[in-house]
Amino acid sequence: MPWFVYIVRCADDSLYTGITNDLERRVEAHSTGKGARYTRSRGPVTLVWSRRKRDKPGALREEYALKQLTRAEKLELIATRKRRR
Repeated sequence: MPWFVYIVRCADDSLYTGITNDLERRVEAHSTGKGARYTRSRGPVTLVWSRRKRDKPGALREEYALKQLTRAEKLELIATRKRRR
């Protein structure tokens, strides 16, 4: 089963990074206040970046790496992905 690493933009313009094996369901949970504690009071959220990973350990490693980035670095990652589409 594939896993996803994702970044959502909250209504207050903050960014939240997480992992899931059901991306649509997880983003919906964040948007309706049923997701992570951080996003509960900051919804609705918008998915701005995601990457598919083969397994949970790989997703966890990438999530950790993303959480080490500064906000500016995350915004550049998001912008780079949008330019490639």
